[in-house]
Amino acid sequence: MAAELEHAMTLAEVAALPAVVDLMTAARALGIRRTTAYALARGGSFPCPVVRVGGSYRVPTSGLLRLLGLAT
Repeated sequence: MAAELEHAMTLAEVAALPAVVDLMTAARALGIRRTTAYALARGGSFPCPVVRVGGSYRVPTSGLLRLLGLAT
């Protein structure tokens, strides 16, 4: 569904992310749909590091930026 993937993030939006983001924010930055993002995270194959915290997934922004070639 198109509504699942609101819009791709701009470079400015990615640069302004906090140190850790939720899985859906990381998925938006990568252009991955919700169902795919959760399946990848559950299977341990999300394209950047994912940390399981309780019942949710968190993505350290440093790994996301490295994946996107934006590491500082």
